[in-house]
Amino acid sequence: MPKKDNAEVLTIDGREVRISNPDKPYFSRDVKLSKLDVVRYYLSVAGGAIGGIRDRPIVLKRFVDGAEGEAFYQKRAPEHRPDWVRTVTLSFPSGRTAEEVVVDDTAGLAWVVNLGCLELHPHAVRAGDLDHPDELRIDLDPGPGVSWDDVRRVAVVAQELLSELGLRGWPKTSGSRGMHVNVRIEHRWTFTEVRRAALAFSREVERRAPAIATSKWWKEERHGVFLDYNQNAKDRTTCSGYSIRPLPDARVSAPLEWKEIPDCRPEDFTVLTMPARYSEIGDPHAAMDDFPGSLDALLALADRDEAAGLGDAPWPPHFQKMEGEAPRVAPSKAKGAKGVKRARTPKMPLITVANSPSKTDALAGLERWKAKYPQATSNLAADDILVDSMRGRSSTWTRIRVNLRHVPEPDRPPQETPDPDDDPTRAWRDHSRKRP
Repeated sequence: MPKKDNAEVLTIDGREVRISNPDKPYFSRDVKLSKLDVVRYYLSVAGGAIGGIRDRPIVLKRFVDGAEGEAFYQKRAPEHRPDWVRTVTLSFPSGRTAEEVVVDDTAGLAWVVNLGCLELHPHAVRAGDLDHPDELRIDLDPGPGVSWDDVRRVAVVAQELLSELGLRGWPKTSGSRGMHVNVRIEHRWTFTEVRRAALAFSREVERRAPAIATSKWWKEERHGVFLDYNQNAKDRTTCSGYSIRPLPDARVSAPLEWKEIPDCRPEDFTVLTMPARYSEIGDPHAAMDDFPGSLDALLALADRDEAAGLGDAPWPPHFQKMEGEAPRVAPSKAKGAKGVKRARTPKMPLITVANSPSKTDALAGLERWKAKYPQATSNLAADDILVDSMRGRSSTWTRIRVNLRHVPEPDRPPQETPDPDDDPTRAWRDHSRKRP
């Protein structure tokens, strides 16, 4: 393959992979990393990184302008790709299908990283059976102001419950503020059944640690660490082990052993530190495939919850209404019973202060709102500011809301036009409402 422009051509296991714009800055704040540096990082941990994605369709989350630029999601495999890159066709809840990339080797890993994939986003299925997940995913997502110590405490509760259920969990830092626990399971259950098991698991952890754990879907009802059961719904992906996150210090999602949980910190694991750790101890999750477990006990727990009156919980917004699901509307927007007028004071007084495809711009809008309403701001708790990463059809955007529950009613600012107010999905949603 001829070298073009300033491209770097790497020969990996007998295959040539062209790295375009190898000197392009991908990180420039706390650390300085070029695109080629990112590729070399992945090559240094290739065995572990491929272990988390091998034989799985992946969504390409592309940071073509580096970690400080805006990312977009690409489900469909690029038309122009090497003939040795495998694909598989998935169907989605929307009814659409997509031919997605499957990465099986180091050359394929380098190829997707060259596309700008800082993070690796595999589905929870194998290419040979797209209807039955082989992985239960436990996502520990801390709310605003929640400490890392609380994340670790919830992880320990999750480990204890998994052990009681006869399941083995494999923990890793999310690479941001949370933690993931992956559980290999037998290929026996549908996505709906696996999600049902995950919901039962989340509720049981909440019962055991009610002060620091929650299974509530709506952010306005949450506290502490949210166990996101919906990460097990079809079409949902989470970043796999060794993925780089777009944070200034280039930290990564680090596979751990349970004995490391009490002393680990997310910032310990970065592009600069992980290669040496991997060289020294290898991949702590290398044996995960050897321990597939059964969901029978968890599904029995789900049956008990249902018999006690706990029905289904909200699904992600792009899913159709599911049988047994409660009304999919935030409590702050829910209407009263039929024939009863809605109270003037909502259950949760939420206002939206910023919408933008740029998180930086949205946060700047929040600061302008705070400067405009200093008295209200002084009454806010850390978890009263809700920064939502909203997923559109191919990209994410940021919505910032403020919960005024701790602000005396006479002092509550009104809902105004958000600043900025750039919701990229508004036109699509308005069009959908108008369709017969």
